Amino acid sequence: MSESMKGLKRSHRCAEVLNAEIGSVVTVMGWVQRSRNKGGIIFTDLRDRTGILQIAFEEAECGSEVFAKAATLRSEDCIAVVGTLKKREGAPNKQLATGELEVRADQLRILSESETPPFPIEENSKTREELRLKYRFLDLRRPDIQRNIMTRSKIATETRAFLAENGFLEIETPTLIKSTPEGARDYLVPSRVHPGKMYALPQSPQLLKQLLMCSGYDRYFQLARCYRDEDLRADRQPEFTQIDMELSFVDVDDVIDVNERLMQRLFKKVLNIDVQVPFRRMTWQEAMDNYGSDKPDLRFGMKLHDVTDIVKDCGFSVFTNAIQAGGSVRGINAEGQGAMPRKKIDALIELTRTYGAKGLAYLAINADGTYKSSFAKFMQPEELDALVKAMGGKPGDLLFFAADKNKVVWDVLGNLRLEIARQLDLLKKDQFEFLWVTEFPLLEWSEEENRFKAMHHPFTMPMEEDWDKIDSDPGTVRAKAYDIVLNGTEIGGGSVRIHQSDIQSKMFEVLGLSQEVAEQRFGFLLDAFKYGVPPHAGLAYGLDRVVMLMVGADTIRDVIAFPKVKDASDMMMNAPDTVEQKQLDELAIRIDEAEVEAIEAAQK
Repeated sequence: MSESMKGLKRSHRCAEVLNAEIGSVVTVMGWVQRSRNKGGIIFTDLRDRTGILQIAFEEAECGSEVFAKAATLRSEDCIAVVGTLKKREGAPNKQLATGELEVRADQLRILSESETPPFPIEENSKTREELRLKYRFLDLRRPDIQRNIMTRSKIATETRAFLAENGFLEIETPTLIKSTPEGARDYLVPSRVHPGKMYALPQSPQLLKQLLMCSGYDRYFQLARCYRDEDLRADRQPEFTQIDMELSFVDVDDVIDVNERLMQRLFKKVLNIDVQVPFRRMTWQEAMDNYGSDKPDLRFGMKLHDVTDIVKDCGFSVFTNAIQAGGSVRGINAEGQGAMPRKKIDALIELTRTYGAKGLAYLAINADGTYKSSFAKFMQPEELDALVKAMGGKPGDLLFFAADKNKVVWDVLGNLRLEIARQLDLLKKDQFEFLWVTEFPLLEWSEEENRFKAMHHPFTMPMEEDWDKIDSDPGTVRAKAYDIVLNGTEIGGGSVRIHQSDIQSKMFEVLGLSQEVAEQRFGFLLDAFKYGVPPHAGLAYGLDRVVMLMVGADTIRDVIAFPKVKDASDMMMNAPDTVEQKQLDELAIRIDEAEVEAIEAAQK
């Protein structure tokens, strides 16, 4: 039977007894990790969020009643213990911070009994994730998950402290806003008071934080909940948290400076790691040309080489046809991998097909300097030698080549580079390589919509020296945009914002938004632009990604208390779910069951 804790007050958490004096009486509470009955003495490992503490119930000390109760303890029972803190009589447990101590119990209360858990509460669980997420309230008791969640809390606290010290004001923005569909899909919320009309949940506080700059608040931040109804990938959540900020009277360097110092503070305070500033910077074009990615991982080399000019007149039609079609030929050198088995090479070639490759050419340099290649027979020996030289090839190396449109070549080789690094164990979680990627294209062409779209959002300032090309060659206009990248993951992004009405209107025009549509969607922002807008810029981090990289987790689900799975459902709460007809009637909503069935059938 469960007991009350009336009259008891916890004096220490389990690992906090390290600060108590030997011989003092302590009161500790937590969950039973395991219990071992050795006859006249029972050893129980008590667990809470700080760690594990051994409790010793010796019948001669605690009495037969307490001893008998201790003999009934099972895994995950919630208990309170009063006893004396002493040095362990046996050998210390070097795996525990409290391994030299134990509490010799004289009181025990079973606060709540537990059924047998569906899986063991232990670090690095091998239990299927689906089962763990169904019982997430138990999964959250695991020490490694608890450390992640506590580290997340510390990161949030340190972020708030740093930004407050640097003149930022924490201001909340609403989560029921107007839908402005110029990005991912909005999550819509029907209004009962305004039948047929919808709020949207914010994809970010972008427009609202710009309005705060218009209102003179100068430096703003919040840890903002954001929502995007996107087609989900394994490591993407429909709701997430941004460290969101905006600054007035600044340019790119000002934003970069404050954020480098923020990262420096977080890594020192949370991980006791000294991060060196300034971080490396690289333009978007340099990143794509050298790494095939706008978020390159700098923990290893293996840069891309553009060999278009070397092979433009060779006899290998795969190369020459791609060049004639306006594409390029590029390669990477997997140094020391020349003896890679053909089976592994074929697997890599198959992988690149998922990124749009029609094929992948390779050339292995044997120890004697001869070549083993998929295309050597189509080229002259001197052409092959020139190609190997351009790639920095030497005996024992393995060269891979892709030929296609630049976008495909970058995507193929950028992902191939990462896969080879994974196989060679080059991606060390305790190595942290920061990078700023700057000067992104302002616009990108959408084949699907047959128009230019904003690469970031429609409020990004173009680089002044490129603005005269906005009509004649809009695809070449660069943006005053910047991403902060850590170990090949974009952890944050931002830009200098447009603060002139004429430039903002022109941007809407280039994006194919009529003045009427722009007014309907963004009228409140355009109105604010009539009343003295300061130059302003900002940045937002994905807090989940920052925490994941700092703690070395494999997925953001391990740093979020209650995550969704790939189809955006919550396995613990069984959400989303149907609601009562009365609720739908109040909102003037009718569910078309036939349409629902058709959509579900199409998704299978």
